[in-house]
Amino acid sequence: MNNHEPLIHIARRDGLVWWRAWCVRLVSLILALLVSALFIYSITKLNPAKVYAAMWEGAFGSARRAWITARDASILLCIGVGLAPAFMMRFWNVGAEGQMLMGGCATAAVLIYCGGALSTFQLLLLSAVVSVAAGAVWGVIPAFFKARWNTNETLFTLMMNYIAIQITCFLVALWENPKGSNSVGVINQQTQAGWLPALFGKQYLLNVVIVLALTVAMYLYLKYTKHGYEISVVGESENTARYAGISVKRVIVRTMALSGAVCGLSGFIAVAGASHTISTSTAGGRGFTAIIVAWMAKFNTFVMIVIALLLVFLEKGAVQIASQFHLNDYASDVVTGIILFFLLGSEFFIQYTVRFRSHSQKNEEVEA
Repeated sequence: MNNHEPLIHIARRDGLVWWRAWCVRLVSLILALLVSALFIYSITKLNPAKVYAAMWEGAFGSARRAWITARDASILLCIGVGLAPAFMMRFWNVGAEGQMLMGGCATAAVLIYCGGALSTFQLLLLSAVVSVAAGAVWGVIPAFFKARWNTNETLFTLMMNYIAIQITCFLVALWENPKGSNSVGVINQQTQAGWLPALFGKQYLLNVVIVLALTVAMYLYLKYTKHGYEISVVGESENTARYAGISVKRVIVRTMALSGAVCGLSGFIAVAGASHTISTSTAGGRGFTAIIVAWMAKFNTFVMIVIALLLVFLEKGAVQIASQFHLNDYASDVVTGIILFFLLGSEFFIQYTVRFRSHSQKNEEVEA
């Protein structure tokens, strides 16, 4: 019997030089913009250049819009940074949405119950601590079951999201203000007690500074500390980790405590530094979007800055073109989806190489 070579052969790359990897991503972005332009013109007959200019206007058209974009990107980045250690350990934490909500609920509780008794600095410090603790607890619960009974962490963390949503609904009903509004309203609106203050006259600059400091700290932690080394070893092979004397169970619980804590801190930033209220939409799907941020950045927290900013830019731009050109949300979301599809697809060509059967091989098969 003759052995026929397949027409297409896919093999994993040994490694691609960083600048070539970024060239692949750049080419994919250009192709995405071209395909999106074709879609825009075929559906709306609009000039794609004007549509892209409107997207830029929606995200960075004024100083206020630019700072709002930076604010939202910092929250998304914070969650992505929180997911990095868990994903590096191959613990698929899809519960960032719930961990963020629990951190936000803890922050709201401090602002509501202690708003008149403590100074702003004390409120902020206490809010940050309880939000970190709440997120850490929400992360440790599935980690303990994974370490003890090897449960499925994806399903477990996903279900924890729904529990967090119901707890948030209960607290919104408890803190309803005014009564009958089905919302908490702006907390401490008159006194602004517990709100993150402006820095150098910029309202959201402190949010950005906190998250950037956290980004640097997480990068150093994962790359240069013993704990970071243990996380990478467990992620590569649990058996190898055990052979090296690493307690896999301890690493799982400790790492998920850290992951949940950082995601909980994003809830603090969202409540104390952005919306100043709590609801089920506080997370707004960012816990799932941050999965794209962490995955595309290959757990490099510095690269996450670029990815988070890009995703928020696309979100703001989609809203702008929908309103400016009277498009429905579906059309603008298609543009965002096309760009994300190409960017995610580029990762395949960075990780794998595609080879086609050569002409000589075809001839050999014919002769055989």
